[in-house]
Amino acid sequence: MAPRSFDGHRVREVRRAANLTQSALATRMGVADATVAGWETGQSAPDGEKLPALAAVLQRGLDELFPREGLPDLADLRCDAGYSQYETKKLIGTKSAGPVANAERGKRPLSSGFVQPLAEAYGVSAIELLAAQERSFGNDVPAPAPPSPSPGTDLPATLGEKINYLLEHSYPGDQKPPGNAEIAQAVNAYAGATVLSEGDVDDLRSDATETVTPIVREGLADLFGVEDLYFQSDEAVARQVIEGLRFLAAARKGNVLRVGARGLGPEGIPEEVLAFLNQVVEELEEKELPGT
Repeated sequence: MAPRSFDGHRVREVRRAANLTQSALATRMGVADATVAGWETGQSAPDGEKLPALAAVLQRGLDELFPREGLPDLADLRCDAGYSQYETKKLIGTKSAGPVANAERGKRPLSSGFVQPLAEAYGVSAIELLAAQERSFGNDVPAPAPPSPSPGTDLPATLGEKINYLLEHSYPGDQKPPGNAEIAQAVNAYAGATVLSEGDVDDLRSDATETVTPIVREGLADLFGVEDLYFQSDEAVARQVIEGLRFLAAARKGNVLRVGARGLGPEGIPEEVLAFLNQVVEELEEKELPGT
């Protein structure tokens, strides 16, 4: 765990520089005057989830006023977002905060369905949240690298390249990717009408046709389980899909924890892809349990 550093004397200096009295700060923070006095004299310290609000009232950056050495775990991410552990039950739609509490204590990982809601609430990507969870379990996981194309990897640019990339990388092992006729059939089923033929798919994959209607894009996205934006000119989403496929490949090899999040933007892996990846990981873990 890498909680933020709290210096009461520093808080007092910043408060005075902002022309705030202890009473005024206490009122804005919703605490007693004596509580603020205790913070500033070093007799006590605010809970971690109060630090973002305190920094905001003092008009200073969170990292500037309360720096952190090291990388955050799950509890740190929650505190940085300003949530108490008790409040997380609303974020994941459960009757208690037990699932989050167990994950933060390194007792039981979050269920896959809780990952995306928490990531969105905490303002991080799903990959960043999963990395923080591993740190809660004592695993040393590095921070995701800044968004950039992976070395030696050219992002698929045209519509045909993007479709071919998914067909080549989304069906590992013995899985057989759909043919052109099956792709057309799936898109038509999604659209509820004939909007694509087998020949049209062939033209798309060979870049003979470079544009499609929105309903075709949506149907393709639904078929492959990616965001509609992937088939538009959005490199960030394309990178996410590629990293998601790498994550899946590593999961099947048992290397999930060593997968880097190279090229991921703050919005994270699309929810449908993330859910699928987590399902695969859970299935792999179940197969490794004794007696199964």
